[in-house]
Amino acid sequence: MSTAAALEPLRAANLFGSEPLYNIQVLSPRNTAVHSSAGSMFTATPLHAAGTDFDLVFVVAGGDPLSVNDPELETWLRRVSRAGSALGGISGGAAILAKAGLLDNRRFTLHWHHYEDIQRLFPKLLLERRLFVIDRDRYTCAGGTAPLDMMHAIISRDHGVGFAQRISDWFIQTEVRRSEAPQQASIMARYGALPTPVLAAIELMESHIADPLDISQLSDLSGLSSRQLQRQFSESLGSSVMETYRDIRLETARDLLRQSQLRIHEIAMMTGFVSQAHFSESFRRQFGQPPSALRRS
Repeated sequence: MSTAAALEPLRAANLFGSEPLYNIQVLSPRNTAVHSSAGSMFTATPLHAAGTDFDLVFVVAGGDPLSVNDPELETWLRRVSRAGSALGGISGGAAILAKAGLLDNRRFTLHWHHYEDIQRLFPKLLLERRLFVIDRDRYTCAGGTAPLDMMHAIISRDHGVGFAQRISDWFIQTEVRRSEAPQQASIMARYGALPTPVLAAIELMESHIADPLDISQLSDLSGLSSRQLQRQFSESLGSSVMETYRDIRLETARDLLRQSQLRIHEIAMMTGFVSQAHFSESFRRQFGQPPSALRRS
């Protein structure tokens, strides 16, 4: 399920696009064929023949991923990361990335079945109980059908919300879940009923915390001009697009200050601020105290 839910949206994007948009390759540590839990087979390229020229590599793992002891795989993942590839973990895949030391100072998630083991073995890692987490060059999700929602976020970012919605409709995915589901209430539960472009923009904001999109990107991907999107935000929320975005990033920063031992400059970087000074001043204006005071308390 996890593998199919990751692959199928990309295949559909190639089908609906005017040209192939994603070059998809199945990899295996050593075999030229791998079998799923249901017995279906994927033709695969062994890692020794795969090279390192990838934009994004996902590790998909079920069963007991923490029992996997494969130094060659971990070495290859570290080499791919050094070469500039982003890395992702699906279902238990993040556990393998954690064992390879590739999730340090990155927010991430994985299947709920592995929460306790990960927290026990890697207490300093930034595990979040979310459906999926995109933190700069790390893409992780809970597995099962969650890759559908994560791929929707990725395709929305790459090719616009309207194009991504065509793919969700194709798979009769009538409700695209946001990254924080189901641990938090829906966007509408928090903000009230919203126009579709505003809802799309907020979903993009919440999946791009460390690497903020600018107003032109948000408006393009939401299907409106910047002026139209600003007007809808003002009418719906009483604030501008970028004010709303800043508030979302600062709320994430406050959670990290409360729940982690990360240094303040690291939290500033992870929530998309250009400097610690800018972050501290924005945080003080928003919450009435600097981040250092909240950390001390």
